[in-house]
Amino acid sequence: MEALLLSLLSACSKSDSTPTRARANASAVLPVTVANVTRQDLPVYLSGLGSVAAYYTVSVKSRVDGQLVDVKFREGETVKQGALLAVIDPRPYQAQLEQAQAQLFKDQASLRDAQLNYERYKGLLQNSGAMSQQQVDTQQATVDQLQGTVHNDQATVDNAKLNLSYCHITAPVGGRIGLRLVDPGNMVHASDTNPILVITQLQPITALFTLPEDQLPEVAKRMRKALLEVDAYSRDDSTKLATGKLLTIDNQIDQTTGTGRLKAVFSNEDNVLWPNQFVNIHLLLETRKNATVIPSAAVQQGPQGSYVYVVKPDKTVEARNVNPSLTEGNLTQIASGISPDEVVVTDGQDKLQTGTHVEPHQQNQNRNATGGGVQGTGPGPVPPPPVGRNRRSGAAEQANPGALNSGPGQGGRPGNATTGSSNTGTPSQ
Repeated sequence: MEALLLSLLSACSKSDSTPTRARANASAVLPVTVANVTRQDLPVYLSGLGSVAAYYTVSVKSRVDGQLVDVKFREGETVKQGALLAVIDPRPYQAQLEQAQAQLFKDQASLRDAQLNYERYKGLLQNSGAMSQQQVDTQQATVDQLQGTVHNDQATVDNAKLNLSYCHITAPVGGRIGLRLVDPGNMVHASDTNPILVITQLQPITALFTLPEDQLPEVAKRMRKALLEVDAYSRDDSTKLATGKLLTIDNQIDQTTGTGRLKAVFSNEDNVLWPNQFVNIHLLLETRKNATVIPSAAVQQGPQGSYVYVVKPDKTVEARNVNPSLTEGNLTQIASGISPDEVVVTDGQDKLQTGTHVEPHQQNQNRNATGGGVQGTGPGPVPPPPVGRNRRSGAAEQANPGALNSGPGQGGRPGNATTGSSNTGTPSQ
């Protein structure tokens, strides 16, 4: 009997304590990190993996056979187009030129003599008949034959001059010289497989990268209107290396990956990009003007979809459903549900419910928007996102299966678009 009474008392005690704890949680003042809802321009980026390629790569070879007698460059030197790089022994080709010129002079003299005889024969035929028509015609044929010989000799001279000029190897393009591959004193031939040196043009320089095929039509559409800006980031996607322009889209799709190749060009004046360097590419597709944005950490997921906790003037919170349309970096654009100048909770949501009293601390402007740093209580702007990283799509873009950010990722990395927010939970009303 006593045991039964004790169990009943214990059950009553537990049932009474549940609403008591709920009321206590609602009345307790909880510290939270907050940020203001702002309006600002939000850039929209498409991300891809790529590698740097020289604008031009030229393997410099000899165009004549001979001994390499001199090199006029230093390894690693930057040269301009037309600069003298190496010298092949010119003496054999100088001799060939002089021989061809001598033959030309000889045949030109023979041609002049034949032309004089032709004029003489023709005059004798017309004035006295001392020459037959056959003799005149034969002399005319001799003149024509010698004219052909002179033309052939002139071509031989021109070819000899060209070969002589090939003895002085010049830079076909401006760029940076690599390592010397043939030393002076060696014999080189026009048929050699290995070049004497390789020149790579680094200013400007290009980068090849890929995007999902579903994104290419929109990129092509915007290319027709204006040049699209492209940012190159380091291998770990943390450091911006250079900014350039989109040059072109390849004319075919890779069926194995479902991606298309694109080429961007960078001025590379500070030489931060090198051929074959791995880079992360962020293509600026558009900039959404005057967008309503909040830190991505403020967006929670529940059974009813996305929601945020809004801090009211009396320092209580309200769980409010929102419609995120785009997440770019650490910022999320909200299509509807909140208004500018409202305040949302970015950290500490796990203990909140509608009506909870909070002690708001403004989000640290010097820390990542997803962090839980606390600094001051005054209002402040939402920190800008890292450019073009971790783009995610909200509910508004989920409704459109053909949206730009619906394509798969490439190269073993996740795509540049994911749906919803990484935070999960259920709003308590």
